[in-house]
Amino acid sequence: MQQITLTEPGRFVADSVEAPGEPPIGFARVRIHRIGVCGTDLHAFAGRQPFFRYPRILGHELGVEVLAVGGDTSHVAIGDRCAIEPYLNCGVCHACVRNKPNCCERLEVLGVHSDGGMRGQILVPIAKLHPSENLTWDQLALVETLGIGQHAVERAQLHAGESVVIVGAGPIGLATLQFAKAAGAQVTVLEPNPMRRAFVQSTFGVDAREPSDDHCYDVVFDATGNIAAMEASVARVAFGGKLVFVGLVQGRISFDDPLFHRREMTILASRNSANAFPTIMRMIESGTLDTTPWITHRLLLSEVPSRFPELPRIPELVKAMIEVTDVDADA
Repeated sequence: MQQITLTEPGRFVADSVEAPGEPPIGFARVRIHRIGVCGTDLHAFAGRQPFFRYPRILGHELGVEVLAVGGDTSHVAIGDRCAIEPYLNCGVCHACVRNKPNCCERLEVLGVHSDGGMRGQILVPIAKLHPSENLTWDQLALVETLGIGQHAVERAQLHAGESVVIVGAGPIGLATLQFAKAAGAQVTVLEPNPMRRAFVQSTFGVDAREPSDDHCYDVVFDATGNIAAMEASVARVAFGGKLVFVGLVQGRISFDDPLFHRREMTILASRNSANAFPTIMRMIESGTLDTTPWITHRLLLSEVPSRFPELPRIPELVKAMIEVTDVDADA
């Protein structure tokens, strides 16, 4: 089968390797069909992704098919189409015991801390598979992205009618946008890319402005992963408001303490997604969430070494989807 490894920043290597063997008890062997390209992947390629070591097989937004199951289980069956929850938590640390597996002290995320899905087949814990009879491969691969936005909105404890600004209109910002709208908030998006601003306005009917906008909002979601933008977001928080950092960077974020105290603002981090996959999948199935317009570019797994480097330079890019062919997945 085909396997693509990011050996160092800026360099992918393609290899033909043996497919995994029969899964041990509690695991399934799955065939990868779709891989969503995330900001994490782009940052890792550029050499600026926190918590990351090379070499690494990227890919954590995955739509897969179950090929084999280890042991008896009623959770999935051979042939099931599934989304993978890529957060491999320990189950016994302080955070896990408190039902916050996304904050596990020993968390490993597929494609970040351990090898992910840029290959034909992988072994995954059965408990991390979420089957659906109705969702397409593309939709299954985008569940994880939506989960990031869902958790960010959950962290903010939004109320209907609150004014919200989302800084950054990449996939994570769009995911946050969809759940903020579902909560009944009054949403504005700040985005420097005019093509993305037009996309937000035409697709979601939401006001999208340049970052020079100096209004203050009840809740600010920063989805940029950019130090300057994140520091500027502090000044956008209204008196008594909240700031949620959804994106993350390597380095320190600083802000003016008198401003922070005078406005008595709350600053929150939002990490991964927590126990949300089944709910999100039902919302996609019902039509409440529609990710179809997000996918603006496609490439084959075999094309990743040659075409992936051009993705960050495409102004109109919203979401790229990698398709894994039968040849790529063949054992």
